[in-house]
Amino acid sequence: MNRRTRTLSTAAPLVLALACSALACDGRAKEPGKTEPPPKKGPAVAVLDLSAGVPEVESGGLFSMGGRSRAFSSLLEAIDELKEDKDVVAVLVKFGTNSLGPARAAEIGVELERLAASKKVSCHADALSNASYMAAARGCPSVWMSPAGDTEAIGLASQVVYFRRLLADELHLNIDILQVGKFKGAEEPLTRDGPSPEARQSLTSTLADLRGSWLEDIKKRKNGALVDAVEDGPYGAAKSKEMGLTDEVGYADEALAALKKDSGAVREKIFFGPGADDQPDGLSELLRALAGESSEHGPVALVRLTGSIAMSAGGNGIFGGRGGIIEKEVSRTIAKLEKDDDVKAVVLRIDSPGGSALASDLMWHQLMKLRKKKPLVVSVGEMAASGGYYLSCSGDFIFAEPMSIVGSIGVVGGKIGVGDALEKVGVHSETFAASPRPGAAARAGYESPLLKWDDATRGRVLESMSNIYELFLQRIVEGRSTRGRTMTRDKVAESAEGRIFGGRDAKARGLVDELGGLRDAIAKARELANLPKDAKVVTVSGKPAFLDALEPRAAEERAQKAAARATSPMSILDRIAPEMVPFVTSVAPLAEGENAVVALPFAVVVR
Repeated sequence: MNRRTRTLSTAAPLVLALACSALACDGRAKEPGKTEPPPKKGPAVAVLDLSAGVPEVESGGLFSMGGRSRAFSSLLEAIDELKEDKDVVAVLVKFGTNSLGPARAAEIGVELERLAASKKVSCHADALSNASYMAAARGCPSVWMSPAGDTEAIGLASQVVYFRRLLADELHLNIDILQVGKFKGAEEPLTRDGPSPEARQSLTSTLADLRGSWLEDIKKRKNGALVDAVEDGPYGAAKSKEMGLTDEVGYADEALAALKKDSGAVREKIFFGPGADDQPDGLSELLRALAGESSEHGPVALVRLTGSIAMSAGGNGIFGGRGGIIEKEVSRTIAKLEKDDDVKAVVLRIDSPGGSALASDLMWHQLMKLRKKKPLVVSVGEMAASGGYYLSCSGDFIFAEPMSIVGSIGVVGGKIGVGDALEKVGVHSETFAASPRPGAAARAGYESPLLKWDDATRGRVLESMSNIYELFLQRIVEGRSTRGRTMTRDKVAESAEGRIFGGRDAKARGLVDELGGLRDAIAKARELANLPKDAKVVTVSGKPAFLDALEPRAAEERAQKAAARATSPMSILDRIAPEMVPFVTSVAPLAEGENAVVALPFAVVVR
């Protein structure tokens, strides 16, 4: 819905009201059998509808300006709003079939637990995943399940797919992938048929840490009596109730009716999700939005960085038109916040598997400049891995959930060559170097997919990657040595070489400061900036202004990128294996001319 449509629809009730006034509509007899409109006043059940998802950042088109955002930070704002609403006597949380990310699920569980201390809280799900059940077990005194639904309760696991035989033996591709850090393991899916002992150790220890946190939250329900059951599912709705995993079997409307009856509520009010009202009013608000300005100014700015890290958004080839954390956009936003005297503190919400080493370092530099002028607090979402942690270490203070993945401090570089594969089908290539020196052709064409690397080229690339690795360690030392903390290279090295950790282990190693979520990070930012506990938080968007986006060249570029996204293999991958997209896009810079990436070594998805 665009702004013009919204303005007309908002004005429509006023026109109808005036018409009814002139025609004396109120005096008409009510039509037989017509139901009474729902009451607009009186005790209410607040509805938090998570069924459409709770992403870190909600994607939207040019005209997607209206309505309450589905983003995670907006959910926290909605919870704060309903806490202050004296008419709200109960809360219904609708999970639908949505599978939340485990770190966000953990924080949602904490928020619901706090709500349940002052208001009746009931939750309904059509199906519960491991993560959404964790949230419900911790925060919902009453859990409903649809009759045909099920509770996953199958325990945590991660899968790694190995392609060496396909790529090398069947397709005859030349795989030249290097790594710095013995635990990094990023080349293993391409160069091995199974994990190395180091990669196995890194992944299994992280999963053990996450499992411990997951079980601790579930133990909040019925004093931990269900721990044995939650790794032995799945269970249908009736069995879930029988085992005590859930409390009632019924549909969402039945759960709502029961909660109304129990709480004495006479109406429901949607605070989050489809149907929530969050419409701007007034022409001045509309004009500010068209100009790309906000009518609200707050001393705490929230910046959300989600996805893989790249120098540009791309536009061609297999990775064309991808989104994520784009250096140019983020650096511009951070520079504005640094110079804005109205902004007293910044909270950085990060959920990233990493990506371009160059982009990570450029943004780190901009963040460190901001930190010299005002507090910078980092909140880790699902993961701050490799390049994601590169950015995180710029914070004065870092929060992570126990279910967050942190670390992967290492570097990957290389390429996959097609020269031998083409030779198999009768296609030969020849490289001609301008220099007569031995090895000149191999050096000049080292980025070409038609050439294998010789030993000298491989050595030079590895040397460059080693330099980036040392720079990565230095950045962490500099970033983490602040506000009375001292970090040394040796200390960082103990947790480097590509190892990944759950939030609790990361805290024990000094990679993060405290366990907690976005709300805790915001509270810390207020504290560091000496602001009131209720100081306003404004989410900062790096998107272009509405009027700027209508410029013909910008419109043409958007159309080209949209076409690239629609026709690229990445769009197919997103539909059939979306969990692979963050990993694939994080290593995409290797296919676009960059020598090294700081990326998570494999696609880790915890369910």
